[in-house]
Amino acid sequence: MHSEAPDPVTTGLNPDAAADLQHNANADLSIAVGAAIRRAREAGGLSMRALARLAEISQPFLSQVERGATSPSLFTLYRIAHALGIAPSELMPATSNSREILVLRTGEGRRMPVSDVPGAADGRLLSAGAETRLEVVEYRAKPGQDLGGWFESNGEMTVYLADGALEITLEGHGAWELAAGDSISHPSDIRHRWRVLGDAEACILLSVAHSPEAAAP
Repeated sequence: MHSEAPDPVTTGLNPDAAADLQHNANADLSIAVGAAIRRAREAGGLSMRALARLAEISQPFLSQVERGATSPSLFTLYRIAHALGIAPSELMPATSNSREILVLRTGEGRRMPVSDVPGAADGRLLSAGAETRLEVVEYRAKPGQDLGGWFESNGEMTVYLADGALEITLEGHGAWELAAGDSISHPSDIRHRWRVLGDAEACILLSVAHSPEAAAP
């Protein structure tokens, strides 16, 4: 089965109509993520207070997230997934049915901010969802834009730099500078962080192959 993802900002719409569509898409994303977190928390037998403590976020914020009143950043989503002992992609809305062929055009796809810092870079979900073990996210970040703190997950990851310059630090292992066309692969449970170098925007493609069973938090 073949499908093309609808672009929330459709060509030909006036700015107000496009803004309304983007607002609705963001609201749908918040509801889907919040419901997935609530289901995973209840399946794990955790109270909201316990999960908030493990993820190092406030209980009122977690309550807003589960109700779909606000959407967590990718950084916060990773912390929640780690606390739940599951892959982050299990909390992300599915980009397609696992048996579908999905085509995403430039600018299409759901976006989530990398961190909760205003003006942070964002990630475009290319492959995500509980039914897939492959998580693929495209990041575009300008120099100085926040890319979150230390990330960790389960499985194996590859970072490919399509454009720009990037420094990747792996805790306890060192730091590497990547130029356009370079890549680095490493176990996802090694804590890592990124920083854009130079004065040009970086285009980063992250692929994570999650283990069949997520690592315990």
